[in-house]
Amino acid sequence: MQNSKLYSILYNFDKYEQNRLKKFLSSPYFNRNEALVLLFDLLISHINEKSQTDLEKINLWNKIYLGESYDDVLFRKNCSDLLKLVEDFLAQQIFEENPIHQATYLIEAVAKKKLEKLYNSTMKTARRLTEQQLYRTATYYLSQYQVEKNYFDLLGLEHNRTSKKNEEAVLNNLDRFFIAEKLRFACSVLSQKILVSHEYTLLFMDEIAAQIERIGFEDVPPISVYYQIYLTYVEAENTAHYFKLMATLEKFGDLFPRNEAEFIYQAALNYCVKKLNQGSQQFLEEYFNVFVILLEKQLLLTDGELSPWHFRNIVVIALRLGKFQWTEEFINRYKAYLPESMRENAVSFNLAQLFFYQKKYDQVISTLQTIEYEDFTYNLNSKAFLLMTYYEMDEVEPLYSLMDSFRTYLNRHKDFSAAKRIHYTNLIKFTKHLTKIIPGDKIAIEKLKKEVLEAEPKGIASMNWLKEKIAELE
Repeated sequence: MQNSKLYSILYNFDKYEQNRLKKFLSSPYFNRNEALVLLFDLLISHINEKSQTDLEKINLWNKIYLGESYDDVLFRKNCSDLLKLVEDFLAQQIFEENPIHQATYLIEAVAKKKLEKLYNSTMKTARRLTEQQLYRTATYYLSQYQVEKNYFDLLGLEHNRTSKKNEEAVLNNLDRFFIAEKLRFACSVLSQKILVSHEYTLLFMDEIAAQIERIGFEDVPPISVYYQIYLTYVEAENTAHYFKLMATLEKFGDLFPRNEAEFIYQAALNYCVKKLNQGSQQFLEEYFNVFVILLEKQLLLTDGELSPWHFRNIVVIALRLGKFQWTEEFINRYKAYLPESMRENAVSFNLAQLFFYQKKYDQVISTLQTIEYEDFTYNLNSKAFLLMTYYEMDEVEPLYSLMDSFRTYLNRHKDFSAAKRIHYTNLIKFTKHLTKIIPGDKIAIEKLKKEVLEAEPKGIASMNWLKEKIAELE
């Protein structure tokens, strides 16, 4: 039974959901088969006890149907019926979470029964509930459309063909929903095309863009936001679109639920990365600012935890901008949000990065030498920082010793990708070349610059640092 769909679904229910489902199953309105309640109790009991024993169908049958011979057809039907009720319960939960659904269906029911005395009150309730929605996503306008469309149907029952109805409200809300959703999915497609070469046909996008330019829709948050994201993809060279996007998000950013907000701000981050890769250092500050917004809105936290990779990226960006005090405060404030299993490594490594940028080289060494990181990425980067630190301190003997042990480490671990091995091998090789060049030796410097330029397409770890050190020798 543990491998059945029914068991695996129930396994994901918490205690609160289990209790609500039990009440649902016990209601004669939804279920009149007591055997299904007993089956549910037995399955939940096994799940909550975290029992490792196999759950045999015959044993379950004997506890439900005392003394009766096992009937496999009936048992399978019970499992199927219980699964159907669980699915009904999940749908009912979503229905109850959104009072707009209830109000909309109530209008339909009132219309079908022609309960004229309820027309005005149900419409007032529906309109009030739609206005009370916290978020202004495309679905907000869909709800408005459904309410107005149902009201149109109610008005049609009165057979008054001369009075003005609400056709304009119906159409306006439908248009806003369609345009907003069209833009949202178009942005999703364009973001995917950066990573994979799938071909998509996006109909009506030129016409939609023309209408937005003509009408504006600046009071419709999802259209305003997604249109600016769309422009950052199709007219990426025009940086004004990015800055208008950020201005629009300052106005409307809190009107989107978490999943949409994450997608929206990720689009802003992606644009910054693209510009940085093109050499526009102006967007390093923008990249940092978007991360600050994500931190303030707690959009980087998942189940109360901050990814160590987000943590590291933020530290790197802040250090490149020379924000040393901010970085220290960030590490101390957000280290508690790191997964406990990775916290010590993440904090020590990022503190070492901070010390390196502050030229506190003794503290870099004391921090990195005491920890052997379990994660290969941390291990590689910590060795790279130690290598650069020994060079900065002109500690030739430990530098050469580290180069040898680092090269051995790269050769011994065959699970590194070939690209990663090349990146760090190049760093070791060119750092060793640096130590052998006399400052001002133009021939040797030019030769090294040429070698670095030739190796750059394959990748060199800590490339910016290496170029700085070469420039210092000139």
